[in-house]
Amino acid sequence: MDRVPALEEPLKNLLGGPTAKVMAEHLDLHTVGDLLHHYPRRYEERGQLTKLAELPLDEDVTVVAQVADARVHTFNGGRGQRLEITITDGSGRLQLVFFGRGIHKPHKELLPGSRAMFAGKVSMFNRRMQLAHPTYAKLGTDAAEDGDAVDIDSWAGALIPIYPACKGLESWKIAKAVDAVLPSAQEAVDPLPEALREGRGFVSLPEALLKVHRPHSRADIEDARERLKWDEAFVLQVALARRRHADGQLPAVARRPAPGGLLDAFDANLPFTLTEGQEKVSEEIFDDLATEHPMHRLLQGEVGSGKTMVALRAMLAVVDSGGQAAMLAPTEVLAQQHHRSITEMMGDLAQGGMLGGAELGTKVVLLTGSMGTPARRQALLDLVTGEAGLVIGTHALIEDKVRFHDLGLVVVDEQHRFGVEQRDALRGKGKQPPHLLVMTATPIPRTVAMTVFGDLETSVLDQLPAGRSPIASHVVPAQDKPHFLARAWERVREEVDKGHQAYVVCPRIGDLAEDGEEAKSAKGRKKAEEAETADKRPPLAVIEIADQLSKGPLQGLRTEILHGRMQPDDKDDVMRRFGAGEVDVLVATTVIEVGVNVPNATAMVIMDADRFGVSQLHQLRGRVGRGSAPGLCLLVTDMPEASPARARLNAVASTLDGFELSRIDLEQRREGDVLGQAQSGVRSSLRMLTVIDDEEVIAAAREEAAAVVAEDPDLDRLPGLRTALDALLDKDREQYLDKG
Repeated sequence: MDRVPALEEPLKNLLGGPTAKVMAEHLDLHTVGDLLHHYPRRYEERGQLTKLAELPLDEDVTVVAQVADARVHTFNGGRGQRLEITITDGSGRLQLVFFGRGIHKPHKELLPGSRAMFAGKVSMFNRRMQLAHPTYAKLGTDAAEDGDAVDIDSWAGALIPIYPACKGLESWKIAKAVDAVLPSAQEAVDPLPEALREGRGFVSLPEALLKVHRPHSRADIEDARERLKWDEAFVLQVALARRRHADGQLPAVARRPAPGGLLDAFDANLPFTLTEGQEKVSEEIFDDLATEHPMHRLLQGEVGSGKTMVALRAMLAVVDSGGQAAMLAPTEVLAQQHHRSITEMMGDLAQGGMLGGAELGTKVVLLTGSMGTPARRQALLDLVTGEAGLVIGTHALIEDKVRFHDLGLVVVDEQHRFGVEQRDALRGKGKQPPHLLVMTATPIPRTVAMTVFGDLETSVLDQLPAGRSPIASHVVPAQDKPHFLARAWERVREEVDKGHQAYVVCPRIGDLAEDGEEAKSAKGRKKAEEAETADKRPPLAVIEIADQLSKGPLQGLRTEILHGRMQPDDKDDVMRRFGAGEVDVLVATTVIEVGVNVPNATAMVIMDADRFGVSQLHQLRGRVGRGSAPGLCLLVTDMPEASPARARLNAVASTLDGFELSRIDLEQRREGDVLGQAQSGVRSSLRMLTVIDDEEVIAAAREEAAAVVAEDPDLDRLPGLRTALDALLDKDREQYLDKG
């Protein structure tokens, strides 16, 4: 029987069941290789202690510090005991608290002057930061006498690695587990081609793993980090380059617009001139559509830069060539909005085959999951016969029963990532693979585009159409200054008095069904109790806020609600009336986040704005200022001035640059959030690489990967790289990457 490769050995074989179980459940570490790639978060130097003053609240931390003093206090008339230990690093102090029977061991061991590693969750009590019942390991050469102590002198070098840890498995326990598997690093298969590794002067992979876990110096750490970052960037870019290469091998029908056809007729009717950016990007798309390989292009741009117009012109070019085009929207509200705005923009050109329709026209149909049976049956018939040149819909378009006459182009308006599986499902809808245009609702930094959408060519729209108005944004601190909130509602009334309209956005729906179901569950009760004890109220809800406003500060104004649980016809009716100016104030959830276009809406009040992400706030704000009148966006929050949430809101209020905000957003989130879903078929593998900071590494790795794949697409001559690629790809979904 073949021996299991050392790095594929299950951890339970080496570490014992309980430790391996915690590692698997809480850290997603299952094999020796997984643990070797679980890198230290930082390193402590002997004699150089962590700055206790900079510890983050509510986070699990590991600190190295010295005991300053220890005192036992009694309470409950002497029945209860509490041990308070103060630790210091010279620049700050932190209190440790132990209760009841748990005080004896630390009282005996943590004497003033002793040093130890402490791990626990940072909390606040009586306005002082503390660790309650932290676990600890003493530091010193007396480790041999104490099984829980860490003998620093037995570790190579003077640097103590601090690992990302979890409850029940502190950093020092992970360090001991790493010691047990470190010899296996010698068998690590190097994914980098030898010429690339030598050309860039990298250390070998076994050496990098040894240096990252047990460095002798800061230079060791730098050598290891540089090498391991490259591994991550390169292997991911190879996966994307192979996908690009596979796409380039597929056949597609070239789609060229007919002179004097539908596109020319549409352009002739436009009441405005396209921006230079729209013209340029359209040309890039038309060039791609004219080739006999499928287009794979990402169209990104500022909120309101006219992405939909560019996409519609591409769709019309495909209809001109005898094909059909489909646009996928993430929500029913958005699908309906796109359908409405596209048919309005096209006028009689959207009434092909109907009385009064233009001779060059085509039919534009809507297809969503909740349509009535007769309407759905008719839409499906129009698609399979080719009667409908354009279809706008939700993911209902991907269902097996949906058939096209000749699908030539798919446009994905992706508020949420549209994965490889869905792309593959749509490919099967065409006689040959259709062309693909992906639109992102949020501008994304170049590094993210290269990493997340590395298999797509990129077009950027950075000009706003003429006539767009500036949007003034302000933070409204409702808790600190209640009169600011009162003034916000006055501003809404003033806008309505001028003949304009307003949005009020809330994080939650708040209907009885939603709250009732939540309350019934044990999880719901626990959440409610936690909110009460933490003095946090639940997020504000559409139904309650609409009621309060219509009876209070906005009394007399025509107020309506809109949220995702409403019936499709009701949602459509509300949006239609709001668009027609029959509603003054629309109180809604984030269903209005993307694509909703009502030029007469000039004001937006976002309640509990701190509960939304930076990019989401930017998207929401983009719903106002779409006409000739200036826009106003008010971000209402109860968060204190010094909080990170307020800093985030101040950043949004200070700039309208979506690319700048997307950088801020990315810096505040974990890397895996960015890569996880988007790769759909690739595990989030970034442990060392930071997408936002390592642009040069990513760009260089992308070039090297393209060259390697062009020369050896199947990686036959690079078995080490093939192995690394297999580890990166989710085994169940690898087929999707291979299909492209």
